[in-house]
Order: sequence, then structure tokens, then C-alpha cells
Amino acid sequence: MSRLNPWWLIPALVILGGSLGTEHGHAGTSHLLQALLFGGLAAIALLGASVWPRVGVLLCGAAMLGYFAVGLANGPIFLALPLTTLVAAPRARARLLVPPLLVAGAIVVIGLMLRSAWHGVPWSEGFWQCVGVLALSTGAAFAGWSIGDRSRARAGRARLVATEERLRMARELHDGVGHGLAVIAMHAGVALHLIGRQEHPDEDVRRLLEAIRDASRDSLDALRAELGRLAPGDAVPDRSPARGLADVDVLLDRVRAGGLVIDVRRDPGLAERLPEDVGAASYAIVQEALTNVLRHSGAQRVELRLALEDGRLVILVEDDGPVGSGPVSEGMGLLGMRARAERLGGVLTAGPGALGFVVRAELPVAADASGQGAVR
Repeated sequence: MSRLNPWWLIPALVILGGSLGTEHGHAGTSHLLQALLFGGLAAIALLGASVWPRVGVLLCGAAMLGYFAVGLANGPIFLALPLTTLVAAPRARARLLVPPLLVAGAIVVIGLMLRSAWHGVPWSEGFWQCVGVLALSTGAAFAGWSIGDRSRARAGRARLVATEERLRMARELHDGVGHGLAVIAMHAGVALHLIGRQEHPDEDVRRLLEAIRDASRDSLDALRAELGRLAPGDAVPDRSPARGLADVDVLLDRVRAGGLVIDVRRDPGLAERLPEDVGAASYAIVQEALTNVLRHSGAQRVELRLALEDGRLVILVEDDGPVGSGPVSEGMGLLGMRARAERLGGVLTAGPGALGFVVRAELPVAADASGQGAVR
């Protein structure tokens, strides 16, 4: 739906004020009230045409019919239908706007003819006024349709440019970051192969290399999936299904391989009771929260809690790392987690807690999926 353009307030006020001005001092308050009524309706029609084009045109025609039928004087009211048409035409295709325009033009003509018949206005004057209003309205309609076509063409070009830019970014990310992740995974695989040939391989090194290999492969799959959404068509194929809470155990094992202790409490069967969008958002929030712990906190232990409470999925990630006394500086990680939560109608808070830094998210869950379960 189009928005009301405040610039059209000026001609609307001119029509209303002009209608009142032409009747000032003519025939007492009755004509002033009639001018206020029909001039006000015409002004409202002009403004409303930017939101409801066909309704605005018909209302304007009705206002002009009433204005002329009661015998009010000439004035800016003659511009009401052309201006309303100019507002409406860019927002409605010709096939939709022509019928109400024909009706509005016909009833304006009827109003002018009634004024000539009932109030002594010369017929020749009424005829040329009809010709003028219809000609101006027709010209305004074609001008408005031309403006609308140019506006839609500009919007189409802007969308095309944006699509091409997204495609360019997707290809560069795929070729640059994707290549780097693939090389990391390959080198980790080669290192694992060489360690496997040793007589007494170091198991700690093996676990770390496996974590590096798996993390790089998962990151490459996630990158391809996101690029598949960013780029149109089949420019970058999406080879990775959306991840959810069912994949959290693999994520936790990978993080634990780096030496971080993670204590987990969650409702049993939780992953199966969540909608797909909630599961994907919760996985991403847990992943980013743990990534922040690894990168910034210097923590040794993390508590992760996943539970359904009052129809909301509660995600709590708390580490035991040192926390500064100043305000929390939010980077891309926290901003991204908050955006994911708010996109689903949830909330996310982050700050100092009892042990260290705490990230808490609450995501709404459908009522039929939020049955409570025991915590393990």
C-alpha cells in the first residue's frame, strides 16, 4: 500500500480554502457550510488517492457533483478532479483506473449541468467548464501513468543492480573464503593421514585436527548455503540443509576439542518439538555464543541451558571468564544473535552474570510444541 504524500496537503488546502473563499459573504452561513462540506470532501479525496486511487477518484467526483448541484461559485474546485487523477494514476494501472475515472467524469458533468439548470448559470459556460475539467483530467491521467511507468522502471533497474551486486559478492565470497576453507579442510585431512601412519600417534593432536577439518567443512557448507540464499538462481548451489538443535551435539564436541569444558542442561526431545525456523535460529545463537567465548572470554568452562518455559525457548550460555566493569561493546556477533531473535519475535540480552559473561535468548514457540519435559 502506498503512503500518504505530505506534499499533496498544499493543493488540498488550496481547494478547501478556495471553496470557502469564493462563498465568503455571498449567502450567509449555509453556503459556507456547503462549501466546507464539499470542498473538504474534495481535499480528502485528493489526499486519499495516494493510498486508495479508485476510491479517491470516485469521492472527488461525488464532491464536485454536490458542489455544483447546490449552486456554489466557480473556484479552485475545478482543479480537484485533475489533481486527484494526477495523484491516483501513478498508483493504479489504466485498466483499473479508467472505469472510476469515467464515472467521476460523468457525475462532474451532471453536476455542472444541474447547476446550469437549477441556478441560472449559462449553458455555454457549463459546457466549456465540462470540456476543461475532462481535458485536464485526461491529461493528468496520462501524465500520471507516464510518471508511474518511469518510477517502476527505475525501481526495476535498482533491483537489477542490487541483484547483480549480490551475485558479485556471492561469487567473490565463494571464490575467496570458500577456497580458503576448502584448503584448510584438505590440509587437516592430509595431516590426519600422516598421523595415522605413525606408530604412536598423538591422540590430542588427532582430535584437534579432526575438529579443524570438521569445522572447516561445516563452515564451507554453511557458507554455500548462505550464498545460495544471497545469489539468485543456481549461481551458488545450496548443498547444506538448515541446521537445528539436533546438530548441537556435533557443535559441542568440536568446541570441546579445543579444551573448553561445556556443561549442558536441556529438555529431552527438545529438537523434535521446535519449528524449523526456531531450531535454526537457536543453533546459530548457540554457535555464535560459543564462538565468542572461544575468541574473547579466556574462559575454561561454559554452562549451556536449553529449555521450554511458558511457550518460549530459553537459551542460556554463561562462561566463567573475566568480565570488565564497563558497558558491553556489541560487535557483529551479538548484533547478529539479537537480530535472529527479534526476527522471530524474541529477545536477547547479554552482559555480566554470576560466573562471567551471560547470553540469554528467548524465542517464542508454537503452543503445541511447548510441552515441558524433564531436564537432564
